[in-house]
Amino acid sequence: MGFRFAVRVRPGARREAVGGSRDGNALTVAVTAPAIKGRANEAVCSALAKAFGVRARDVSVVAGGRGRDKVVELDPAPTDAAERLKVLLAQGI
Repeated sequence: MGFRFAVRVRPGARREAVGGSRDGNALTVAVTAPAIKGRANEAVCSALAKAFGVRARDVSVVAGGRGRDKVVELDPAPTDAAERLKVLLAQGI
């Protein structure tokens, strides 16, 4: 099993950004793609792949595919995934 965590997505943003949290638990991910036909989900996976230094195909949405609140999984996850998540949660976007 990979590394799973909660995200809050902001589709249709002016710029792509990963960082901060809305409630202290879910990582905020802003993407320029609209929430139409899975485009935002693809953009979220791509943005998280860049932030965690993995391939986009190693990131998947495992829950909440049709809403703003999602659970994503990194599989395989980098060894420092938990530490990177902590740093990203502390940042603001």
